[in-house]
Amino acid sequence: MIQAQFPNEQTEDGEYDRQDDTFRHWIMDDSHSPYPVEKGRYHLYVSWACPWAHRTIIVRTLKQLEPVVGMIVVDPIRDDRGWAFRDGPGHTRDPINGFQFLSEAYKATDPSYQLRVTVPVLWDRETRSIVSNSDDDIMRMLNHEFNRFTSNQTDLYPEDLREDIDELNAYIHDTVNNGVYRAGFATSQSAYEKAVSILFETLDELEVRLAKQRYLFGNRIVETDWRLFVTLIRFDAVYHGHFKCNIRRIVDYPNLFGYLKDLYQHQGIAETVNFDHIKRHYYCTHDDINPTRIVPVGPYQDLEVPHGRENVTR
Repeated sequence: MIQAQFPNEQTEDGEYDRQDDTFRHWIMDDSHSPYPVEKGRYHLYVSWACPWAHRTIIVRTLKQLEPVVGMIVVDPIRDDRGWAFRDGPGHTRDPINGFQFLSEAYKATDPSYQLRVTVPVLWDRETRSIVSNSDDDIMRMLNHEFNRFTSNQTDLYPEDLREDIDELNAYIHDTVNNGVYRAGFATSQSAYEKAVSILFETLDELEVRLAKQRYLFGNRIVETDWRLFVTLIRFDAVYHGHFKCNIRRIVDYPNLFGYLKDLYQHQGIAETVNFDHIKRHYYCTHDDINPTRIVPVGPYQDLEVPHGRENVTR
């Protein structure tokens, strides 16, 4: 019997069915809110390796909220005890609560919590509890609710595009962001082939879309671009080989690869990408997929070369 990576999130047909987020409270710029916006009150627990956490790191960086919302990075190697706080390159112990494992934050919030412990976590230092473990919600809180604490008024979820953003977000999440996991964590041939087929159908569609416009919605970068970016940046290094998403690489798509380089070269973004953490997490943590835990040296990717996207038609 093949052991699934997350047995409680696997269907009888061998398909991976990701669990829903549990904590969905909302920080608001309203003094009457149970979670009012305050400088220094809230803290992010994240992993450089995790794409869902990476999204929140990116928005925090773009909105220049580093002095407002703190951040602590977990060890990229996750064992059967879950995400851990240890000293090491790019990660530290937890100076806020002294937690050894992220599960302690979940148990502090809900002692009966039994589901998988995930990153990111937005922690409230005042109530000593989790505000949210939903990357979708955290991205939007960081995008909007903290605006009076930053001079960067970039809006990644503009009102005139919200309906279209929501629609494309859902499509890319199901087929690409979660699609690579549905391929990688499949425990049957049919489940794997179904997931990988849908994944590459979407990548092919996005390649065509990006032939006509610089970003997913013309010349404006919105949250959908960053939601896609975190999967694309991991694709050739991890998903192509480790998750068997090997019909094509991103480097084989001229528009997608140019788009990836364009976003990577955006101010502050390269510093949010840690390939050491990314590769060590996937190749060492998923020992059911990679039992030797050998981490590949490659691939070589030059993401700093000119992307050539400046003159793409709007």
